[in-house]
Amino acid sequence: MRDVAEQLVHSTANEVTGGVWRIPWDDGTAIRKLVVPRRDGAAAHLAASDDPGHFNYWRREPLAYETGFAASAFAAGGIAVPELLSIGALDDGGIEMVLEDVGGTAGMSFGTDELGECAYQIGVGQSGRTGNPPPLAWLARDFLRDYTLAQPVPDDLRWDHPAARAAWSPSLRAGLRRLWERRHELLEASAALPRTLCHHDVWPMNLIRSGRGVVLLDWAYAGAGAVGEDAANLALDTFWDGYVDVTRLPAVVEAVTSGYARGMAPVLSPDEARRAIMVTGAAKYFWLAPRMLSMAWDAPRGRGYDTRDWQSMFAGRAPMFQLVVDWSEAI
Repeated sequence: MRDVAEQLVHSTANEVTGGVWRIPWDDGTAIRKLVVPRRDGAAAHLAASDDPGHFNYWRREPLAYETGFAASAFAAGGIAVPELLSIGALDDGGIEMVLEDVGGTAGMSFGTDELGECAYQIGVGQSGRTGNPPPLAWLARDFLRDYTLAQPVPDDLRWDHPAARAAWSPSLRAGLRRLWERRHELLEASAALPRTLCHHDVWPMNLIRSGRGVVLLDWAYAGAGAVGEDAANLALDTFWDGYVDVTRLPAVVEAVTSGYARGMAPVLSPDEARRAIMVTGAAKYFWLAPRMLSMAWDAPRGRGYDTRDWQSMFAGRAPMFQLVVDWSEAI
């Protein structure tokens, strides 16, 4: 057993997260997570909010665990969450959660079929909530619109960065520019889809296959959203940061799409489920290429899970960007 705290990898850009550690607990270990309303060094567009419906409401995750909401959210599909072992207020106004240290296979090691099965389970969990997401005041009102439009992209963005010219074909660069210019149209198309309960951060880093099935971590963004959002996020976020071989992209997208369509069968046809993934995938990521370009012009590299240099990142993300462009132009 560890006798000292071990700091774990987490997003340092989001002001809400004060830190995450693995700590000794009883005869084993647990995860200590600090949730805070203010913190130095966070990204301005990820500032904590006191508005319960804001996408970055700082108390949302503690509430999700403490009320039992997270545990019940997708339970119909067999999706579990870590057990909440302890929760309490801190002297500085923050909240300390101690959560179960879930053992098992990390999501980044999931095979293609496992990712497809996870999408199926999410679909089952969401199908019973489609058209009637929980009306809790502290759930995110409109995560997709609020999060994507908060991304800092300058009006005078230059699209000709050397890394982009080297990694992206002229047709891809033109498609990404059209994607950005159509952002409001894509958000409207997403808003027209049936509503359900979404986690809004389903990606392999938040997944563990344990002895009791798939465990889904990090409920800070949960709220109402469009059908397809979580599946699109899972399919694409598996690859953005370079941890999984991008040659698997077509197989994973097909597995996730097929799995989600099976899970949503009570409320959506297969064609409707596929279109929902395309619409929400395009709407979720219209900002990413412009944001990368803006950051690449300003600095050698920024913070994030992806540790590649700009040239490698631009090249590695090209297949996902091409897919997003294709989706946007097919809807």
